[in-house]
Amino acid sequence: MAWITAWRRRTFSSLANPNFRAYFLGSAVSVSGTWMQRVAQDWLVLQLTHSGVALGISSALQFTPVLLLGAWGGAVIDRVDRRRLLLITQVASALLAAVLGLVTATGLMTLWIVYALTLALGVVTVFDSPARQTFVAEMVGTGEVANAQSLYSTVHNGGRLVGPALAGVVIAWLGVAAAFALNALSFAAMILALAAMDTTALIRVPPTPRAPRQIREGLAYLWNDRELRTSMLLITVVGVFGQNFRVVLPLLAEETYHGGAQSYGYLTSALGLGAVVGALASAARSRSSARGLLLTCLIFGGTNILAAAMPTFTLALVMIAGVGVTNIIFNTVARTLLVVGSDPTKRGRVMALYSIVFLGSTPIGGPVVGWACQVWGARSGFIIAGLTAVAAAAAMSARPFTSRGSEPSRRGSATPTDR
Repeated sequence: MAWITAWRRRTFSSLANPNFRAYFLGSAVSVSGTWMQRVAQDWLVLQLTHSGVALGISSALQFTPVLLLGAWGGAVIDRVDRRRLLLITQVASALLAAVLGLVTATGLMTLWIVYALTLALGVVTVFDSPARQTFVAEMVGTGEVANAQSLYSTVHNGGRLVGPALAGVVIAWLGVAAAFALNALSFAAMILALAAMDTTALIRVPPTPRAPRQIREGLAYLWNDRELRTSMLLITVVGVFGQNFRVVLPLLAEETYHGGAQSYGYLTSALGLGAVVGALASAARSRSSARGLLLTCLIFGGTNILAAAMPTFTLALVMIAGVGVTNIIFNTVARTLLVVGSDPTKRGRVMALYSIVFLGSTPIGGPVVGWACQVWGARSGFIIAGLTAVAAAAAMSARPFTSRGSEPSRRGSATPTDR
C-alpha cells in the first residue's frame, strides 16, 4: 500500500547513504556484543558481592572519566578527524574486552580488577561517545540528522534486545568469560565499516584550531542558548535518576522476582525491545521540538511509576518495555535538538557536554539509586526515576522556551562543509 511505502521511505531514508549504511550494520554487531558484556559484567559483580552498592560503583566507574574529562574530550573531538578517532576507540575497547575475558577465564578475577578495567573503558568513552554523535552529521548532513539519530538508536537498542538475551544463554552454557571474548570479537565489524568508508563523501567540518579557553567557550555557548540549556537540564535529571537500569534490573530479577541471569537478560531485553519500537517511532517523525521533549519526559516519568507497581514478572516485562519506548524517544529528541541546534564548529563540545550529563551523571545516580534499592527494594529505583522526571518536566513547563524544532537553524545551517 502507498502509505506503507511512504512510511518506509521516511523511516529509513538515511540508510540510502552508503557510509551511514556501513556504519549502521557494523554498529549492529558491535553494540550487541557491548550489551552482552554489560550484562555479563553486572552479573559477575553481583556474584562476587551480592551488593547493590557494588553494582552502582561498577556502573559509576565506567562514566566517572566522562564526568571529569568530558569537556576536554569535546575540545579534542572538534580538533581531529572523527573517523580516525573512532577507529582508535574501537580497537581500544576490543583490547579491554579481551583482557577482561582472559582474566576471568584464568580464575584471577577480583572486584578490584573489574573496577580497574571498567575505569579504563570509561576513559575510552570520553572520546568515543561524543565522536559517534557528531560523526553521524558528517555522514548524512544536517537535514537527515534526526532520522539517522533515530535509526542509530534502533541499533543501540536492538543490541540491548539481542545482547542481554544472548548473554543469558552464553553465561548459562559457557560462562561469563565467553561473553567477554565474544564482545571483543564483535568490534571487528565496526572497525571494518569505518576503515572501508568513502571518505570523499563525508561532510566534514574544518578542524577547530587549538586555542586558549575552548572548553569555557563551549560551556558559555551552551548556557547562553535557552533551548540548549533547558534541554540539557532535563537530560541531567533523567540521566542522574532515571537511567540506572544496570543497577535496578539485576536486583529486580534476583530479589523481587527471585530469578537468575536469564531473568535479568529478559528484563534488559524487554527494555531494549521497547527502545527499538520507540526509535522506529522517532525515525518516522521529521521534526523534534522542545515541547515534545517536555512531553516525553513527563510520560517517561509516569511509565516508571507504573513499572514499580507491577505485581508479576510477566507484567513487569510489559511495563519495562514501555519504559524503553518512552526513554528512547526522550533521548532521541534531546540528542537531535542538541546536534541540529548547535554550531557545527562547536558540535563536539556540545555533544561532549551531553555525554557528561547523560553518561557522567551515573557516578552520582548509580550509587544513590543502588543504595535506595538495597534499603527499600528494587521497585524504589523506578519510583525515584518517575517522580524526578515528572517534577523536572513540570518545572520546565512552568517556564516555556521557544521551540525551533529540528529544522536547520542559522547556527546549524548548511555551509560549504556542512551541506
